[in-house]
Order: sequence, then C-alpha cells, then structure tokens
Amino acid sequence: MPRTPSLRRTDRARPAVAAVGVLAVLGTAGCVGDAAADSPGGSLAASDPLPSAVPDGTTLVVGDPTTEVALELAGDEIEHDLPFDIEWANLSGGPQTIEAFRAESLDVGAVAEIPPIHATWTGVPVSIVATQYRENWQEAPIYELAGRPGVTLGSLADLAGKRIAFSPGQAQGALILKSLAAAGLTQDDVELVELPSTGDVYSTALAAGEVDVAPLGGTQLYRYLTTYEADGAQSIKHGLRDDAGHLYAPKAVLEDPAKAAALAEYVEVWAKAKVWVADHPEEWKQGYYVEHEGLTESDAQYLTDHAAVPDIPADLTEGIARTQDTIDLLAKELDEDPLDAHDLFDERFAAAQTAGVEAQRAAEEDR
Repeated sequence: MPRTPSLRRTDRARPAVAAVGVLAVLGTAGCVGDAAADSPGGSLAASDPLPSAVPDGTTLVVGDPTTEVALELAGDEIEHDLPFDIEWANLSGGPQTIEAFRAESLDVGAVAEIPPIHATWTGVPVSIVATQYRENWQEAPIYELAGRPGVTLGSLADLAGKRIAFSPGQAQGALILKSLAAAGLTQDDVELVELPSTGDVYSTALAAGEVDVAPLGGTQLYRYLTTYEADGAQSIKHGLRDDAGHLYAPKAVLEDPAKAAALAEYVEVWAKAKVWVADHPEEWKQGYYVEHEGLTESDAQYLTDHAAVPDIPADLTEGIARTQDTIDLLAKELDEDPLDAHDLFDERFAAAQTAGVEAQRAAEEDR
C-alpha cells in the first residue's frame, strides 16, 4: 500500500511548543515489533544499531522551521515520503529548544554549536544527530565582529580594552571567547557585557554606545552597517570557525526505538533539504526570505549573496575534534566541568545524512 503524504493544520499544542503544522504521512512501513526487535525491553542503548523500521503511529515533534519551509517549497523535488507523522514546532535555537526538552515537548531541534554543550552542563542530556558546516566559512562566516560608530577594528588584537556584548550560553558568546584566545587576550583584557543575543539587542546596544563590539550576522549586520557605516561603524571577519549547525535530541528520545528510527529517516530528509536550498538560491530567496520571513528584497539578496555552501560530512572526526576544542575553552573560561565531545555526537546517524546528500545530488543531476 503506497504512502500518501498530506499537509494539515492543527490547533493542538503541547506545553512550551507552538505547533504550526503537521506533515502527516500515512503508510504501512514496519511495525512495533520490527522497530524494537534489536532492543530487548523496548529501550534502545547508545551502542545498539538503529532500528530499520518505524512503527505505525510514530510522531516526531520537530523544531526545525527552515527544513519545514524547504519541504513546502521544493515539493516533489525533495523525496520525503516519511513513514511517520511530523508535528512542526515553530521554534529553534538553544534557549527555546532546551526549555522544550525540559518540558518533554520536543523531540529534535535545530541549533548551532553551543546549545548541545550548554544543555549538557545545565542537566539536559542530549545528543547531536546531524551536523553541517560551511565550505565557504572563511568568506561567509555566520558572524562578523561589529564595532560601534567610531571604534576602529583592524584585527582581533583591537578587542583589547573594549566593552564586548556577551551571551555565555550561545554561539555568539563562544565566538567572543575564541576571538580573545586567538588574539592572545583574556577576559581581564576586556569588559564582557552580558546581554541576550536575541532580536536586535546587540545592534541596538552598539548604536547606543552601550558596548564597543558585538558579534552580528545576517540581516542584523547588514542593517547595522547600512545605517551606521557613514558614522564610522565597521566590522571585521574573525577568521575562526563559527559554522557548525546541528540537529540535536534528548537522550531519552534516542532510547525510544520508534523515535530513533524516525529520526534516522528525518536526518536523511534534512540533508536533502540542505542540498536543495543551496542549489535553488532564487527559489529560497523569494519563498523563504521574502514571502515567509517578510524581508525586503535588499535584505533577502544580502542573505543570498552570503549563503552557506553546505558541507555535510560523512566522517565526523574533524568536527568532533573542533567541538572538543570549544568545550575545553568554554570549560576553562566559564568554570564548567570538562566534557568528552564524543559523548555529544551520536554517530549512528551519520550514514543517514550522507545518504540524504547523495540522493538529493543525484536527483538534482537527473533534472
């Protein structure tokens, strides 16, 4: 019996999760016995192979808004005939996903490098199940270091003596600590001003002279420089890796054989979506940036011009090593316990993301 995908809206919401849509895929793939067969007692250990079948009635609650939109825009150009239901949650990023994990109302979320580390330190055991980087990370970093009007930034050494916006549990905060280390500076050489990195907080603080330097990216950087460059505002590229992007899930979710099997299927589709977006910049610009996000044409074009060339690795060795370096730096600078980066990555899912990349690239070549 063929699986027939359908898109429906629902007003049902779980605590701490705003469910904005459901991609319901009806089918007969697998059964409960098949999915749990490799895991006695119905609990999947981290050393067990991933089940190959998803039981009927399985649902994943997914906080990954960009993949949701990519699947809508791509339609049949991304094969996503999934044997489970997806309840889309309109949230992403560290603070939102960690709180939803605590409430047991989210199965998987999309974040940058730091949230899985921070979640572990704050008592939320998680695992990274999918990873991407940027091939063009030097030319198109996620963030640049922006200065308030009148502050001269020629190199990382110029951070000395500056008041710097800092968010310790997020990627922007880690970037500041990495930048100081790269410049041979310590926290004692600067003033770290703790601010939330949400919305326009950083750019507003720069414009108001409350801080001298802040990491800005995307439209925040573009709008800030467009508005204040004439007054002497500038930014510099830091030359450091800030390009990690992950899907991560609570370890309790991965112990559920049905959800673990569904996650492997989702990781493959996630990888397909990343390839499709990179190969269809105009469709993505109009469909996501302009129509979905409501950005201006100039904002959307800036993001398109600085878009990632995705690097979705089959071998996670280098990425795990870089994550370990980040953990070691943050543990030292934030007085946290050491962690083993290998414990954060569930490498069983690497084959799924590789399969997704290969399948989508083959599909693009055939069109």
